[in-house]
Amino acid sequence: MSSYSSLLPRPSMLAFSKPSASDKPPSALRVRASADIPDFLSADWLESRRKRPFGPRLEFSAEEAVKHQLDALKYNDQPRPDYGIEVMYRFAGFDPFERSTYFGPFFDLGQFERFRRIFHHSTYRVLLGHKDRKILSSLCVEENRFKQRIWIQGTRPEEEEIFQFTMIQKVGGSWDGYWLTESLLHDGDTFSGGVAY
Repeated sequence: MSSYSSLLPRPSMLAFSKPSASDKPPSALRVRASADIPDFLSADWLESRRKRPFGPRLEFSAEEAVKHQLDALKYNDQPRPDYGIEVMYRFAGFDPFERSTYFGPFFDLGQFERFRRIFHHSTYRVLLGHKDRKILSSLCVEENRFKQRIWIQGTRPEEEEIFQFTMIQKVGGSWDGYWLTESLLHDGDTFSGGVAY
């Protein structure tokens, strides 16, 4: 029993004493009274805002949103490979956690790689680096829904296709007021032979 009691602290050891500087953790000793975080924006803040990834903007009309997407596809590989398809993905108005009819049939497009592969499919690849395009028709179906049919001339000989953009203006949520692409459909029977995406 006496050996057990020798392990217990003596009452004098339990008394509270003022901690010395050596008792403090090393990190506490380095804290300064002045704030390390500046209360102003950094010098390159405006430039960094301009460099944000290109995508939907609140000031874009439905027609402008379609034009910007087609411009991105025309110069698809600038400044990096498939950058134009990345822009299209940012404008896409589908839920990445649900199957989508963006290209017509129900596809799981949540992963960018699946979305990208469809653009490299024979019917959609005409959009990548296309030479010319012409708006065939534009129609405001509803207040928040816009459709535009566009003829596209590809880079290969006699390569031309017609596509229909359906744009929808979101109401409520974080995308309130933005025009996003609900679908991009080819006029023909695009996936009759199937597609590995």
